[in-house]
Amino acid sequence: MGAVLEKVKYEDPDSGQSLGLTVTDAVWVGVALLHRRFDKRSQFSIDEIVECVVTNHLTSGTRTSVRQHVIQHSVANRKAQPNRSCMLYATREVSDPGDTHRRIFRDCDVNRIHPDRRGAPTHPVWEKLPKQYADLRDWYETDRKKGSEKIIDPLLALIGTGRGMFGDRGADAYVNSLRDGWGDPR
Repeated sequence: MGAVLEKVKYEDPDSGQSLGLTVTDAVWVGVALLHRRFDKRSQFSIDEIVECVVTNHLTSGTRTSVRQHVIQHSVANRKAQPNRSCMLYATREVSDPGDTHRRIFRDCDVNRIHPDRRGAPTHPVWEKLPKQYADLRDWYETDRKKGSEKIIDPLLALIGTGRGMFGDRGADAYVNSLRDGWGDPR
């Protein structure tokens, strides 16, 4: 994990000190940096995200506070306690004890937001991001948000895939034709 994060250093080049982002915004920036750097990966572990935020000095918040935001406070599909932001999305069901991975919130997640979080922010206020992160806005709006339009429910994606499968006859006639050679089942 440490070797991976060395390639994603974005601390203040002059001082190496925290950039002073709120913990919520720092978590979003950390996940955005990971997504952009490792664009083939769809999700990141809680530990990877926390390490990225801490290593890059994105906030003066404690590691414990960062971890709590990644686990609960900034996660759209978790109950709001107390933070309502929707910066991240838990990629497994909340009831799953293996609920340890997150990704950045996307437009396709809007119907899966916990009811307590409806209308909450899904990204930092762009104007408040430090100048070295200004490009994350373009990245998010073109790459992550726009790409989410193509993502649909996998079961709904199956609608219509069997069309034409039975030729010019209906499904019942097709199944009956398959059973013709079976003989008497008794």
